[in-house]
Amino acid sequence: MKKRLVLTVGNALMGDDAAGPLLAWMIRHSPLQDWEVLDGGSVPENCVFRIREMAPAEVAIIDVADMNVEPGEIRLIDHDEIGSLFLITTHTLPLSYLMEALHEFVPRVHLIGIQPEIVAFGCPISPRVRQAVERVYALLEQSSGAAEDLRTIVSAASGKDGAVDEIDGFC
Repeated sequence: MKKRLVLTVGNALMGDDAAGPLLAWMIRHSPLQDWEVLDGGSVPENCVFRIREMAPAEVAIIDVADMNVEPGEIRLIDHDEIGSLFLITTHTLPLSYLMEALHEFVPRVHLIGIQPEIVAFGCPISPRVRQAVERVYALLEQSSGAAEDLRTIVSAASGKDGAVDEIDGFC
């Protein structure tokens, strides 16, 4: 089975934008079966060539996104919905461009957004976003070795509190 890839996005010096780098650190220090990790930092599009060389079967892009929900909430953002959403990003290019580039050679590409509380230089990551990163790690761990893809695992994790939902027509 081809490996799957977690591509984290974010800046460790910008408060909750550190969610991606924190998740990359967690995976490096406690590896997950079937998942490799690549920290894309603030310019994840620079990783496209390396991802092409890795040839993963699935890529999960993890980033903070202002989705007008409670801080720390997690959303599986459908590629078709990105254009209709106003997602705040601290990155050079919108993630929709990155996803389109990856779709050319990766069969399954997902964007998992975490609602930030504060994104400001020099601020620490907030407790709610740190907990969300731990939940994303647990979801990835749950999907390791599973026959079903990450979309199925994340969608099934919706639970009572709605902390993990797929954005569908969100505005």
